[in-house]
Amino acid sequence: MSTLDTTDPTKFMVDYLTSFNEEILRSDEDAGQIVDHYYANDISLMADGQRMGRDDLIAHVRPIRKNRATSRVEVHEAVVDGDRIAARYTLYVSVRGRDLVIEVHFFGRFTPDGRMFEGHMLTRNVDTDADEFASGQAANESEAS
Repeated sequence: MSTLDTTDPTKFMVDYLTSFNEEILRSDEDAGQIVDHYYANDISLMADGQRMGRDDLIAHVRPIRKNRATSRVEVHEAVVDGDRIAARYTLYVSVRGRDLVIEVHFFGRFTPDGRMFEGHMLTRNVDTDADEFASGQAANESEAS
C-alpha cells in the first residue's frame, strides 16, 4: 500500500479508494480483515455528521459487497501536510441499475504504513438525470474553450 510520504497526494487517494473498493468487491477475505488492512483499529470516521468506528465501517461495507456495486473515483485535487491529507473528489457508483455521482470533500490522517486513522467527509449527491448531466457537461466544455 502507498504511503503519504512516498506518493503524489492525488495518486495516493486514487490508489487508496480504488484498491479498498476492489478488495471489498473481488475478495472472499473477511470484510473485517480488509477493513483492518486499510483502516487503523481505532478509526474515527465522521461522514456527514455520522460517526463510524471499525464495527460500523465493517457493517457499512457488507451491503456493498453483497450488491456488487461498481465504482470509479476522480480526484480533482489533494494536498498533504505530514500525516494529513485534504482531497476533493467525485465518486461514480453503479449499483442495482442506479447510477450515483457523489462529490466528496475529505480531510484525513493516516498512519505511517498508509492506513486511515481519522477521517472527516462531507458529501453531496449530484443529480444524475442524463439530459441535465449531458447539457451541464456541454456547457462546461463550451466555457472552457
